[in-house]
Amino acid sequence: MRAYAAMTLVASALLAAAPAQQTATLAPPRPGFSFPEKQTLTYAVDWRVFPVATATVHFEADGPRERLTASAETSGAINLLFHLSDKFQTSFDREKGCTFEFDKQTVEGRRQVNSTLRIDYTGNKMVLDEKNLVNGQTKHVETPIPGCLTDLFTGMFYTASQPLEVGHSFVVPVADAQRTVPVTMKVEGTEEIKTTLGTFKTIRVQPTADAGVVKNRGNIWIWYTDDDRHLPVQMRARSFWGTITFRLTGNEDK
Repeated sequence: MRAYAAMTLVASALLAAAPAQQTATLAPPRPGFSFPEKQTLTYAVDWRVFPVATATVHFEADGPRERLTASAETSGAINLLFHLSDKFQTSFDREKGCTFEFDKQTVEGRRQVNSTLRIDYTGNKMVLDEKNLVNGQTKHVETPIPGCLTDLFTGMFYTASQPLEVGHSFVVPVADAQRTVPVTMKVEGTEEIKTTLGTFKTIRVQPTADAGVVKNRGNIWIWYTDDDRHLPVQMRARSFWGTITFRLTGNEDK
């Protein structure tokens, strides 16, 4: 298992930069769309053919904002080789999609880092504060922003709020730690996906890039249910070191 979280890997597809001259505006969620309030999604994570982790995602309303919390934990024999425990929390505007804060607590082997990315729309900037819990080093970075942005994790679920029409693409501006990255989401086709919850008719979406921090990490796809919910039921990252797949195994109201 590589030294970064499986969940982070799939989410980080949204940090792949499109051509530098391209600009994008974050479109609001489509009329009538609802995020899965008070629901917890559970995913089984496989590396190649081996089960390696469990990931959970929970949505909760917080006034006009949506709060999304998630975790990824390695399990079984993989813990003897590499222990991973990542936690995420984001806060974003339910009507506009704009992220306000993205917190991450990372434990990946010996690496332990806490970071907070705050987006100040009044001051037109994003502020990153990061601390390495192993050596005590800290980082503070302020970067100007062009307008409303999503973050690398929320972006997967923000995509569900958009019309997903096969053959069409749209660009999503994503807040990276030190820059704004436009990401092209290609709606490739429809496909049936089987999980322990049943068989789903889905729409397959691929984030694409010409440059960026994940250019060399292979291909990444997300399968959304082909209905009004656009629930992500499967996510996959394929690279030279193997394939990581997330499959939805639980969807509870809690």
